[in-house]
Amino acid sequence: MSRRPIITATALAAATALALSACGRDDDAGSGDGNAAPSADLTDGPATGTIEVWAMGTEGELLGDFLADFEDANPDVTVEVTPVPWEGAHDRIATAIAAGETPDVSLIGTTWMGEFAATGGLEATPTDVFAEDDFFPGPWASTVVDGTSYGVPWYVETRALFYRTDLADAAGLEPPASWDDLKAFAQGLQQAGAQQGIYLQPGQGGSWQTFMPFAWQNGATLTDGDAYTLDSPEMTEALEYYMSYFSEGLSQDTVLQPGALEQLFADGSIGAFVSGPWHIGLVRDAGAADAFDVVPLPGKDEAPGTSFVGGGNLAVFTDSDNKDGAWKLIEYLTESAVQQSWYETATGLPSRPDAWEDGPLTEDPLVAVFGEQLEQTEAPPAVPTWEQVATVIDGNVEAAVRGTIPAADAVADMQSQASSIGTGLQ
Repeated sequence: MSRRPIITATALAAATALALSACGRDDDAGSGDGNAAPSADLTDGPATGTIEVWAMGTEGELLGDFLADFEDANPDVTVEVTPVPWEGAHDRIATAIAAGETPDVSLIGTTWMGEFAATGGLEATPTDVFAEDDFFPGPWASTVVDGTSYGVPWYVETRALFYRTDLADAAGLEPPASWDDLKAFAQGLQQAGAQQGIYLQPGQGGSWQTFMPFAWQNGATLTDGDAYTLDSPEMTEALEYYMSYFSEGLSQDTVLQPGALEQLFADGSIGAFVSGPWHIGLVRDAGAADAFDVVPLPGKDEAPGTSFVGGGNLAVFTDSDNKDGAWKLIEYLTESAVQQSWYETATGLPSRPDAWEDGPLTEDPLVAVFGEQLEQTEAPPAVPTWEQVATVIDGNVEAAVRGTIPAADAVADMQSQASSIGTGLQ
């Protein structure tokens, strides 16, 4: 959820980002039109009064000073930003909703959208102000719960394929476009000197974020209406393909320690891996310099393939005392030019495609790849129980990768546990 600076992030911060950046939903979770009737009669003219904002991580530390221009343009408004650590943010928001003592606006981790919307604690998005088509499809879909949007995408992140160009050149390899290409690519990188052709997360928290893109690329779904749909031939086939990288010795079946991935990639021991934009700076700092490139994920049959999308949404609470000002603040923060400025301030990637067309996002071609990948993304369903089910998927992926359970049994167990948990929408 919380973004880390691309250039200066530490290896530990990257590991934390992998664990915390889960967000979003799949296509089926937004089976409605994704729109709601305007939830508030917004006034014309500038914002007024006090707007209380909660923001987490880097965003919470930087947002207050960043809003000086907004306050200058709205001289009768005062924005009070409270930084909240990500570690305690979920419980703090839940407690505030239950007590009816919320701020006006908060950054919401996208995997929490379903849970908090189900409580009635979030205002429906006024769709006469915010247009779905102005945002990347995956991030917008992460705001949609049972057909209604309850927030606006603020910043995003997605995953792409990092690879060693020197090893690829030595093996005469072009970037992969399909699953068959990716397997041959990993094999070729290994033959060119890498100990591991590719590193894929073999389990533990957040491994679903690396595995699920393969399932989505194969046509698997996570939900259909108010029921989980994990037990499908498409999911099983994707898990079998994922497992093959471990059984064939192309990726290790134990989780790397923080910082190890960057160093092993920089010295050529790992030929490729899948991760987000924060790793650009990390592998450069580790010594990879210009010996690597980033490309969109291959799909099952062609590139670009579907990738995971994460990030953070901005939402207004039902108990807000200044809904008019709150929505105007969100409108400001999601303007294209302001999103570009926010990227320069906090390296939060814009959720609007037009913010990628010029300006700072075009200066580093590696960062620009993530804008291309954002056109083809999925995220988990915005349902109240997703976090519990994600843990179930993580555990079964780890068991399958280590050979303790066949793919079909792992998928069946995912479905069994998910069905017992339920989506929370019934």
